Amino acid sequence: MAHAIRLAERGIYSTHPNPNVGCVIVNQGAVVGMGWHGQAGGPHAEVFALREAGKKAHGADVFLSLEPCSHQGRTPPCADALVDAGVKRVVVAMQDPNPLVAGKGLERLRAAGIVVETGLLEAQAQALNPGFISRMQQARPWIRVKLAGSLDGRTAMASGESRWITGDAARRDVQRLRARSSAIVTGIGTILADDPSMNVRMDAAQLHGVEPVRQPLRVVLDTQLRMPVQAKMLSLPGTTLIVTGVTDDERWQLLQRTGAEVVAVEKAGGHLQPEAVARLLAEREINEVLLECGPTLAGAFLKAGLVDELIVYIAPHIMGDSARGLFHLPGLEQMQDRIALEWLDIRQVGDALRITARPETKQGESGKV
Repeated sequence: MAHAIRLAERGIYSTHPNPNVGCVIVNQGAVVGMGWHGQAGGPHAEVFALREAGKKAHGADVFLSLEPCSHQGRTPPCADALVDAGVKRVVVAMQDPNPLVAGKGLERLRAAGIVVETGLLEAQAQALNPGFISRMQQARPWIRVKLAGSLDGRTAMASGESRWITGDAARRDVQRLRARSSAIVTGIGTILADDPSMNVRMDAAQLHGVEPVRQPLRVVLDTQLRMPVQAKMLSLPGTTLIVTGVTDDERWQLLQRTGAEVVAVEKAGGHLQPEAVARLLAEREINEVLLECGPTLAGAFLKAGLVDELIVYIAPHIMGDSARGLFHLPGLEQMQDRIALEWLDIRQVGDALRITARPETKQGESGKV
């Protein structure tokens, strides 16, 4: 099962919107087939493993990181393929959270007389697909906030100057975060200040060899629709979605002529609501979101209880009191108002420290973008 999970990890840059799945087939103690799901619309992990195993799949044990599908989607049901191959036992790490499957694949195997076991390395399997699980169970993506700051928690000088806080190694690490994300979200303030590309700048060889390199959806939260038609990202490969509070007008038409898509969502108090943005992205089958933004947007999502993970790169320098902070969180006046975090990982990346943390509890209070 551990090997099946390692195989599944090879799909993290390419399977959107599908989950990452690995499969290992064992007959009489020998591995006879292996597979992993590489791209949506392509064969699933079980199909690759069964092809490799051939007739040796008959009477074999199958180890799967995720329950086999039981419905006809873009590919035939994998549960049926396992039954037809005559396997003896199927060990599944976790049940599929997709309501279209959700135990139905296991039932089909059992009905065919196949021994089914579940729960082996379940936590590790769940860690493979946080976004897919979140979208299926909570109707919203898994949202990571990526920030870079100085040792004293500053992201830019008072003038707005911020390049570069971290070194090359940290920036390369961020490229991998982008590559695994279904969407990268930022605010119009970042666009106007920095004109970022918000794209993946790594080749297939650096991303498990899957070609072509998938560009995540670029999402700009722009309440008043101030997006410049000459913004750099609008001329790059991939799709840009502009989420606004402005109803259809002339600027919609101008921006759509650049190839961008413009969508309006509800706002309150003159601001876009993070909850509405999360719902919109889930409806578009977005699993994992990387929020690359300034302190206002980061604070709004954190205050709304929508941040699942924080990744902060801390550079070895001090920027001073007048520089801008990591989060804009008005209203935190007393110690009891603190937002508690759980440390998940701390490691050195080049000359920076990368801290991965998770809010201990959701705040639940609506924020404003």
